[in-house]
Amino acid sequence: MIPRAQVLAQEFPNPLLPADYDIVWSAVTVAIIAFFLVKYAVPRLTAMLDERAAKIESGLQQAEQAEQAAADAEERIAAELAEARREAAVVREQAQDEGKRIVAEARGKAQAEADRVTESAQRQIEADRQAAQISLRTDVGMLATELASRIVGESVTDQALQSRVIDRFLDELEAAEAEQGAAATTREA
Repeated sequence: MIPRAQVLAQEFPNPLLPADYDIVWSAVTVAIIAFFLVKYAVPRLTAMLDERAAKIESGLQQAEQAEQAAADAEERIAAELAEARREAAVVREQAQDEGKRIVAEARGKAQAEADRVTESAQRQIEADRQAAQISLRTDVGMLATELASRIVGESVTDQALQSRVIDRFLDELEAAEAEQGAAATTREA
């Protein structure tokens, strides 16, 4: 006797397993689809992926070239900047030297002008001193002559005599001034 489970299994096959004809027709359909995929879709997909890979490689190469160009440009700019700084330093140094030369030249001209003005002023002072001395001698001479006339009681009209009296009086005044100057110098020391 056949157990009841086997009888039931023969009458009702396993619902999870498809029938044999379904498996065969499904395999044929999968094979046809696989054939078309391998024949047409995979080559197109491969060509598209290859093209995309080529574009990516080209982009990477361009990026590397751009990076190299940027590095070269940066080096060139750094070199030009260093050169510009050197030139600026040279120009600045030349300007400072030129400024010093101009200042020295202006000082020399100013010193020469100051010396000229000082010399002119000294000549003017000397001329004024001599004029004052002559005027003073004349005035002192007249006063001395008048004083001598009063002391003596008669008029001293001889020019030679007047001149000698004036010169002697002025010499005595100068000697007195020299003694006072020497005494002042001795006190200061």
